[in-house]
Amino acid sequence: MPKKSDVRSKTAKGRKADQYNDPSHNYLHYWNGRDYEHMSEVVAIRRLLKGRRFKHAVDIGGGYGRLSITLGEFADKVTLAEPSQQQLDIAKGFLKDHPHIEQKLVQAGDMPFKDGSVDLFAMIRVMHHLPDPTAEFKELSRALSDDGWLILEVANYAHGRNRVKHLLKGKKLPVDPVDIRSAANKRDDEIPFVNHNPKTVIKQLAHAGLKVEKVLSVSNLRSPGLKKMVPRGLMLSVERVMQPTLAKTYFGPSVFLLVRKVKPSA
Repeated sequence: MPKKSDVRSKTAKGRKADQYNDPSHNYLHYWNGRDYEHMSEVVAIRRLLKGRRFKHAVDIGGGYGRLSITLGEFADKVTLAEPSQQQLDIAKGFLKDHPHIEQKLVQAGDMPFKDGSVDLFAMIRVMHHLPDPTAEFKELSRALSDDGWLILEVANYAHGRNRVKHLLKGKKLPVDPVDIRSAANKRDDEIPFVNHNPKTVIKQLAHAGLKVEKVLSVSNLRSPGLKKMVPRGLMLSVERVMQPTLAKTYFGPSVFLLVRKVKPSA
């Protein structure tokens, strides 16, 4: 099931499967019926940022601004930095009542922000298009202030069901990204779609001078069957409990990381 995030690495530029610029694909409509998934992410962001205030937050690959509004609860200014012009066009209407949210056409691997100028980055539903996020992490570290923070969502291959499957087969979880595209789409001209091992991502962040301070397991109850049977309010109540409780096991299909820039040694 595709997730949004059209922030692409340089190796993915120009690939024809750019569904987020496809007039027949409306990402705003994609979220119809996904209130649980959306609110699970809102809950995670609010939990990670509680008690903090920022001058400038940047929503990397934020599509039409779905979560930019939530970031605005914690920042004086928010920039929606999105590489898809179609998503920015949709954002003009979606964000019309939020004038403090600026909109820019931006690639995550080559951002127009000055060194140390951003207090908070959020990069959510983006990593699944980045088999190698090295360039993006380097850019985030460069643009973050010395006391800056990053919320990073990781499409998690090490989720509960996969852990059980690998255990039953006597196999270890892979440390490298796993391509989850269909056989028909596994071509060089198609945009990457991968799941990551969170432990590998944490090491990659460390190489970029970024340290993980907190972990949450998110969308733990993501299931079409459950959503039909269980009221959304009840699902979210359980989700609130599960996010910190299951964090260390990387149980959910999404893992949210609160990341701090490591200050250089004196």
